[in-house]
Amino acid sequence: MTQIPFLKKTKFSSNFKQLPYLSACAFFGMMTLTTVAQADMAGGEDARTPAAAVDTSAPIAALAKLSSLDNVKPLKVTVPKIQTFKTKAGIPVLFVPTTTLPIVDIDLRFNAGSARDGSISPSGFGIANMTATMLEQGSKRLDENAFTRAVETLGINLSSGAYKDMFIVSLRSLSDDKHLLPAVDLMTQMLIEPSFDEQILARNKARLLVGLQQQKQDPGSLASIAFSKALYGDHPYAHPSVGTLETVPNITRQQLINFKNRYLVAANASLAMTGNLTLAQAKNLAEEITADLPAGQAAATLPEPKPLTQSQHIHIPFPSTQTTVLMGQLGDKRATDPQAQQKQTNFAVGNEVLAGGDFNARLMTEVRQNLGYTYGISGSMNPMLARGPYQIGFSTRNDKARAAIDASLAVINETLDKGITSDEMKLTTDNLKNSFPMGFASNAGINSLLGMMNFYQLPHSYLTNYVSRIEQVKLSEVNQTLRDTLKPDNFLIVTVGEVNPWDEKKSKKK
Repeated sequence: MTQIPFLKKTKFSSNFKQLPYLSACAFFGMMTLTTVAQADMAGGEDARTPAAAVDTSAPIAALAKLSSLDNVKPLKVTVPKIQTFKTKAGIPVLFVPTTTLPIVDIDLRFNAGSARDGSISPSGFGIANMTATMLEQGSKRLDENAFTRAVETLGINLSSGAYKDMFIVSLRSLSDDKHLLPAVDLMTQMLIEPSFDEQILARNKARLLVGLQQQKQDPGSLASIAFSKALYGDHPYAHPSVGTLETVPNITRQQLINFKNRYLVAANASLAMTGNLTLAQAKNLAEEITADLPAGQAAATLPEPKPLTQSQHIHIPFPSTQTTVLMGQLGDKRATDPQAQQKQTNFAVGNEVLAGGDFNARLMTEVRQNLGYTYGISGSMNPMLARGPYQIGFSTRNDKARAAIDASLAVINETLDKGITSDEMKLTTDNLKNSFPMGFASNAGINSLLGMMNFYQLPHSYLTNYVSRIEQVKLSEVNQTLRDTLKPDNFLIVTVGEVNPWDEKKSKKK
């Protein structure tokens, strides 16, 4: 799943909230864990038995005594009961009542992400993002300061964001009328009568341009932008959602109005609600939120991107002791029928073994633990309305970049050739099944799932049959799905660092 619960953001961060880039946090986190482990080893050296006296073939005594795990019953999962209805305007609504907390989460999504920028202006990259930013910055009734003060006084989370596929307006509020009714009024003001103040727009563009300049100093961002551009070519997914240094200065107030009038309409919307409401209250609230939306027309179907037919290597010079590597290919679109969903589950299981973020994954075991080339390496599929990317990312020393890339490709090819094992599959399926309930352990988690399902028009069985799909995976089908999906010989590989890994002489000299 590509969407996550939305939290209240600062004005500055909202300009960058859908910027895709490799996070260094995971790598630094792993570095910290390693450092702590080394410190613990140093501190306890005198008190421990010498290494030569340790029988490494003996079982770990503590694990051998965990007999209580032998009789653990199979996990029984009760998924939230989803109620479905439509507003008078025909907007589909998914609703889950939860009475444990006096909170309501609302998720209104439009088929209106940055992939639609070009329909407003051929070079209008950043229009959707700027529209989302400015919805939070005042309405015709309340200027920016008054609007912000009203949000903070109520203590609500009210935000909007534009991503590749979708445009989301979300609200979290206490469920009593004293808080919820004025919160919904602010939400409808955002949607129906945003001010799009010219002075605020100029300020936003100036701030965003500073951020885009700073982005040039982030190797992860550089790699991600270059990867999308090379992978998607002239497809709408190719450009950054926030826009570029060339396009942001040209964004106009009228373009924001045109985007809102074209895409933030009832025919293009879906609504998810979770919280302390009865069905009758939920229906009334849904009407209150959407009643004044223009009817409009649904967005056109996005074209399918064309996959690369041969490997492509792109190197971006960058003054750093580390090289950032991003490799991958076109992945899948969001599956809506049971057969395609089972196939995506098969791939998810196989990819978790190959490129999951934990230390049992093959790439992590070989490239990090055995070879010591990186603090962390992982890969994932990001299915969207059209085919999303499959990406594997890591950072390594400049002089080890080519070796790390070759080692990663070798692990992938060996996995495709020999397949994963039944033990690896069992460990992964157990993990996926047991962690599944955590996805709806909170109102926000439930509502995020509902919003995603409603946007992609997934049947309720997508959620209710999740565990069944995992239990139905077969080793032969998992391995075949990996082979059918991944084509490492045609991978796009982007590197950002001081030395070009594909220049053998310079790389060896360094």
